[in-house]
Amino acid sequence: MGIRILVIEDETEIADFLVRGLREEGFSIEHAADGDSAWHALQTATWDAVLLDWWLPGQDGLALLQRFRSVNRETPVLFLTARDAISDRVRGLDSGADDYLCKPFAFEELLARVRALTRRRDRGSGTLLRHRDVCLDLATQRAERDHHVLELTAKEHALLVFFLRHPGEVLSRTRIYEHVWDERYDGLSNTLEVHVMELRRKLEAHGQRLIHTLRGRGYLFGDAPDKGERTSP
Repeated sequence: MGIRILVIEDETEIADFLVRGLREEGFSIEHAADGDSAWHALQTATWDAVLLDWWLPGQDGLALLQRFRSVNRETPVLFLTARDAISDRVRGLDSGADDYLCKPFAFEELLARVRALTRRRDRGSGTLLRHRDVCLDLATQRAERDHHVLELTAKEHALLVFFLRHPGEVLSRTRIYEHVWDERYDGLSNTLEVHVMELRRKLEAHGQRLIHTLRGRGYLFGDAPDKGERTSP
């Protein structure tokens, strides 16, 4: 799983636009359409950033933000709202928002602000994903092996993030697919295999094999499995 973002937005068209666009950029996205379901999501999962609308069914965005900040002061929150008065911006920022963007907005600007928020957080915590000679910066989305930059697609990037977070573990196809693609695995599609093959090719251009296929079990990222394990290319 890559950078995890919670989108809290009740307008279906805007929510679909945000979810689709951010997923295409390689982010892992969940959506909540009202204040109550949003509060449940905020309590039960860890997020790298939150995009928050002001007007919501149930508790509104401002009340939700104040409640969230009483228990979490670290997760970046970006207000997305049509309320563009200076007084509203001040209230939002004073209540704990890290940034404020008025609707309508250009997706490119939203994307730049999201990158800035997650980059700021990662710099503060010093978070990098690393295994042996593979390094990935979650904020800049820059991946390297042995100091060579890896040109990855959004899905290859998300796959590498998931592997780097679970080195040495046997990961089933179902588990990988449902985390990276955010949808149920039907057991028939070869989409996962194709992306793993391409990611493996790019990694092996600069070093030995790190992604190992375990027949009937899934994949293992890291050192080669024991000789007793059945592997395939």
